[in-house]
Amino acid sequence: MAAEIVNPRSDGETDDGEPFDPAFALHRGGKMAIQATVPVRNRDDLSLAYTPGVAKVCSAIAEKPELVHDFTWKSQVVAVVTDGSAVLGLGDIGPEASLPVMEGKAILFKQFGGVDAVPIALDCRDVDELVETVVRLAPSFGGVNLEDISAPRCFEIERKLQERLDIPVFHDDQHGTAVVSLAALRNSAQLTGRALGQLRAVISGAGAAGVAIAKILVEAGIGDVAVCDRKGIVSQDREDLTDVKRNLAGFTNKAGLSGSLEAAMDGADVFIGVSGGTVPESAVATMAKDSLIFAMANPDPEIHPDVASKYAAVVATGRSDFPNQINNVLAFPGIFAGALQVRASRITEGMKLAAAEALAAVVADDLSADKVIPSPFDERVAPAVTAAVAAAARAEGVARR
Repeated sequence: MAAEIVNPRSDGETDDGEPFDPAFALHRGGKMAIQATVPVRNRDDLSLAYTPGVAKVCSAIAEKPELVHDFTWKSQVVAVVTDGSAVLGLGDIGPEASLPVMEGKAILFKQFGGVDAVPIALDCRDVDELVETVVRLAPSFGGVNLEDISAPRCFEIERKLQERLDIPVFHDDQHGTAVVSLAALRNSAQLTGRALGQLRAVISGAGAAGVAIAKILVEAGIGDVAVCDRKGIVSQDREDLTDVKRNLAGFTNKAGLSGSLEAAMDGADVFIGVSGGTVPESAVATMAKDSLIFAMANPDPEIHPDVASKYAAVVATGRSDFPNQINNVLAFPGIFAGALQVRASRITEGMKLAAAEALAAVVADDLSADKVIPSPFDERVAPAVTAAVAAAARAEGVARR
């Protein structure tokens, strides 16, 4: 159904006879709104919330800038920033079309982490222009969540913003996916009686998520990990690598493998898919005994769970209709809540590792092949991640309270 068709607010048909679509009905008028936290009922309220009372607070902040955290919303709100260049499974659809997703992200921040968030869709693609725009907006926010920005630009944008800002900058497509994947892998390894250091992993996809997952697995002590792109294993003997992939080759693939994805999967303990496409069953069959398969492409996993379950001890996907959903909402609300709670200047690798450990621990007492990661609706998740991230921030010296 074309997007320009506006649905009625009740079941039935549209004026032109098209069937009612609940997705359009739910999105009518947007999914979020700004709400005041103080009343303005009379002249006294107005004089405190606005002029002349507000002038006292402004003057105090001008004299002592750190007071902005105590007397404004800054330490409680995140900017969700995109340019619409890599939206979900839709690709480059532009800033306006990305807004429903950014609104959705904002309400997930609130629902699962108690963090207010503002969607900001920018109409610019130049890396430096986008960075400069976010830097100019930053005084209003306590953190920046980069969302749905295409690789490899997303790596440079995140790095430059982290260098210029003293608030957390976090590209969720990279690090949220990585944190949840590591948590699920920790529990899967435990369930099958192995340590991370005993596992050899293969990642299909060398974009934002694939690179971040490889980094966090290495940080966590994985035995080895090989990353594959469309041309095969990312290895140091390839001459067609971008700077990002050349760096990736430098800390992965200790075994020196080369060739295709199928070659990398032969004997591998772990498959992690963040690429799309279909992996042939013949390649899945060559994996090690009690393999762990996380096929996270949406809506079609790289390895369908029906196929994966023939060979794997644990199967996870990115879908909600199968067990073990690898869902970023398990990570980013708590990570930002913890960082904002202690006014962290940035989100460190240690904070991400702490988030993964806390997330894994939520289901430690009822671990099973169908439950290596909690549900997003498990009320224990956000508090556990928030507390772990806040503690890690203090331990790493990036907390300011």
